Amino acid sequence: MAMKSTFMVQTFVVKRKRLVPGDREVSPTESGALKKAEAMAGRMPGTAAIKVIADDETGELEAATILGQFGEIPDDFAEALQNA
Repeated sequence: MAMKSTFMVQTFVVKRKRLVPGDREVSPTESGALKKAEAMAGRMPGTAAIKVIADDETGELEAATILGQFGEIPDDFAEALQNA
């Protein structure tokens, strides 16, 4: 069982007056994800840099952690990550 860490940036957009997930981009490093999320937050209602640890062979999710958040993100986003 080989665990692999993936860093990504999740954007949030407003649809029908609600904040919902938008695009998601993969970043090669933790610092890159944080920098990208912070830079994108100027153009989006909100962004979050996330670290996902999953089994490289099965794709089974081990853990997901919010590294940083910028602007507005849904109140239940952190909870939804833990239950994913």
